[in-house]
Amino acid sequence: MHDFHGVFPSLVSPIGPDGAVLKGELRRLVDHLIGAGVHGLTPLGSTGEFAYLTTAQRRRIIEVVVDQARGRVPVVAGIAATTTAEAVRQAQEVAAIGADGVLAILEAYFPIPERGVVEYFTAVADATELPVVLYTNPQFQRSDLSLPALETLSRHPRIGYVKDASTNTGRLLSILNRTEGRMRVFAASAHIPAAVMLIGGVGWMAGPACIIPRESVALYEACRAGDWARAMEMQRRLWRLNELFAQYALAACIKGALQHQGFAVGEPLPPQPTLSAEGRAAVAAALDGLRDP
Repeated sequence: MHDFHGVFPSLVSPIGPDGAVLKGELRRLVDHLIGAGVHGLTPLGSTGEFAYLTTAQRRRIIEVVVDQARGRVPVVAGIAATTTAEAVRQAQEVAAIGADGVLAILEAYFPIPERGVVEYFTAVADATELPVVLYTNPQFQRSDLSLPALETLSRHPRIGYVKDASTNTGRLLSILNRTEGRMRVFAASAHIPAAVMLIGGVGWMAGPACIIPRESVALYEACRAGDWARAMEMQRRLWRLNELFAQYALAACIKGALQHQGFAVGEPLPPQPTLSAEGRAAVAAALDGLRDP
């Protein structure tokens, strides 16, 4: 299994007013993030507005990211569906494009029993030879991954990671204990990354890392070195951006911040709101504040 670890920014999906993928800006962003030292890239997560994209847009975004990454870092591409058959199709498409892993999301309109949840993710993992990262986000998902379901899935040879956005760091420790080393944990922006690293996490996949890649990598390296005093000092400085990410719509916050940094990534797709003037000012102040000594 590929050793995924470190900082994997959740990429925005740059889309123009005509619905076309803004390929040039996406390529610029990929190069910028890799140049900043990130360890991988995650297109089509929540920050990537996967639920608002067409099938063609999803495919094009993965194609561009994989092509621009050129193997320099692994690309773990998000797939999401309401049916198992569509999830399998997407997983096979992602593999054919050349992604290095799958970030598997379950979309559900009606609640799905635990057995159905397990069968969905098992089918995704059976569909290709790619390693699978499970994505659990109870704030948005109708059917979540329970601890027993995660324990069962951790025994699949290609399911070795989970990105948990539950805001419950204690749950992460429960996952680590229940899966006995079979499941490695990535923090989401809802968790304090340094705390997740302290309890045994391997990194974080998060939208804010898209706008503070160098700072995120430095924080990760401090954690890996066991320099917890330095790590917590850095974490306190960076946490304001996570607070803003939680306060404002995900894509709006990160796209607004990237625009402030000179990336013309477009606006969130309707009916999502754009970042308000108040939000833009708050994000700009937080970013500019990181330059202060």
